[in-house]
Amino acid sequence: MSAVHELAIAAERSAKGLAHQRVGFVAMVVFFLLAPLVAYPIFLMKVMCFALFACAFNLLIGYGGLLSFGHAMFLGTAGYASAHAAKVWGFPPELAILFGTACAGLLGLVTGLLAIRRQGIYFAMITLALAQMVYFFYLQAPFTGGEDGIQAVPRGKLFGLIDLNNVWAMYALVFAVFIGGFLLIHRTVHSPFGQVLKAIRENESRALSLGYDVSRYKLLAFVLSATLAGLAGATKSLVFELASLTDVHWTMSGEVVLMTLLGGLGTVFGPIVGALIIVAMENYLAQLGSWVTVTQGAIFVVCVLTFRRGVIGELGRWLKKSL
Repeated sequence: MSAVHELAIAAERSAKGLAHQRVGFVAMVVFFLLAPLVAYPIFLMKVMCFALFACAFNLLIGYGGLLSFGHAMFLGTAGYASAHAAKVWGFPPELAILFGTACAGLLGLVTGLLAIRRQGIYFAMITLALAQMVYFFYLQAPFTGGEDGIQAVPRGKLFGLIDLNNVWAMYALVFAVFIGGFLLIHRTVHSPFGQVLKAIRENESRALSLGYDVSRYKLLAFVLSATLAGLAGATKSLVFELASLTDVHWTMSGEVVLMTLLGGLGTVFGPIVGALIIVAMENYLAQLGSWVTVTQGAIFVVCVLTFRRGVIGELGRWLKKSL
């Protein structure tokens, strides 16, 4: 069977799943539009930032089969770059976010060129090692503020008109960024590029024998994932008016893995549900103090045993739909 024919079959299957994914998209949009009426807007903005981060990570592992243990370096790099640009250089919020995103994309290009030379666990360990190098750089660099981070980051006025100190204006910006990033990922997954990426994940040797430039596809996926993770980090730094070492620490890389696995690896809406669950647990279980980690671990174990494909993965299997 020719490569073109295989891609055509994959595209046809993908098209069949678009109808109910559109329904899921509408439900997601309605949820985030109505949720501020009953939930704290800052909490929801944090959910959307981490949901975009998880979706970017899912693009790499769920569709490309590349497990990165260092994705926090892109989230944190964009956060620091955006915060520094806004506070020290006086960038307006839209330029600060774009600058932070561009820095994450550039870092993704540099680290990707090194990481994609290896596969499997070796790829994961290289990304972890690079992320630790980036972490210690930010720990020592004078412009990051060390353990204090960059605080009191001004939100400014979007396009010189909309004051982002208004929580609803900030919520609208985060919502627009999240929806834009989600749609970009969705279009990528259902494009010919996404189909080739899935083929590489399933059988890299065969994709290589069919004439595909596997390294180029991997690099493009890695850079796109890093850029979108950076978009989430840059936006988050304006939401909380803070950029800190927490976002670049290795535990953040582990957290995004949990979000993706809990929601459903390789699903469209799984990372969003996973991010909502993890952020909600962190927010509402904080009163447990030192027991919060134990509680989170117990809940995660139960969810993994109950939903082996993730929450959305199991729901999709039950409905026999691609979600």
